[in-house]
Amino acid sequence: MKPPPFEYYAPASLEEALALMAEHGWDAKPLAGGQSLIPMMNFRLAQPEVLVDLNGVAGLGYIRPADDGGVLIGAMTRHKTVQQDSLIAERAPLLHEAMPKIATQQIRNRGTFGGSLAHADPAAELVSVSVVLDGRMRLQSAQGERWVAASDFFVSLFTTALEPEELLVEVHLPPAPARAGWSLQEVARRPHDFALMGVAAVVGLDEDGKCDFVRLSYLSAGDRPMEGQKAAAALVGEKPSAEAIRAAAEAGATLDIEPSDDIHATAEFRRHLANVLTRRALEEAFERAAG
Repeated sequence: MKPPPFEYYAPASLEEALALMAEHGWDAKPLAGGQSLIPMMNFRLAQPEVLVDLNGVAGLGYIRPADDGGVLIGAMTRHKTVQQDSLIAERAPLLHEAMPKIATQQIRNRGTFGGSLAHADPAAELVSVSVVLDGRMRLQSAQGERWVAASDFFVSLFTTALEPEELLVEVHLPPAPARAGWSLQEVARRPHDFALMGVAAVVGLDEDGKCDFVRLSYLSAGDRPMEGQKAAAALVGEKPSAEAIRAAAEAGATLDIEPSDDIHATAEFRRHLANVLTRRALEEAFERAAG
């Protein structure tokens, strides 16, 4: 299929891009890697009247160390660049581990970090990873900028906190606490498919070997990245024993997620997967934290 007619703009600067977004508002869509937007337009699931192509805007593709020991990622940074970057591997190992799971190499060559986040697909790895890593999004408009926590950025299916005149320009991932561990577990029908269910986990241990904190975020478990708050509550302050991990996994699978039936899996099967994957993710994360 072909997309409906639209106006096309290729700004050369961020200021020009923001001016176009301010002028056209809800009628405009920014074009980053195009790996999600263009297929949606071809199927007429998205019908913007204006496309603002960000590929000619300088200064939006980078990976830099943050002053707090974390990392800053420009919104137009390609997935392939994030996957291969040594600073990401050092300071955000969960993100480094997630990148090869995203679609295919061809898509990672073109897809962008910010584009995936702004698309807000609850089945996308980067959406849940940004939440579990306590990321922050820098949103910019012609009037100024603001920071939004990743946990507040994703509102519902394909919907974010972005206002129509705003662009996501940068993501900040803070440094991992001492004695932290991580894991990303997922099940898909075929390699590089969207996951039927997945869970990203970051955990920490105190000096006594007890669970200091737990952050969990589920993929394909609702209309947004679903945070495992009940599962975390079952573990914080406890030794990460097999029994405690099983209890947390059960809480996450029954209380923290809102899966639905579709042509690929039933909600019941997704809850079963969530239970198994939460247990595996917590076991691996705690093992890494202890090591």
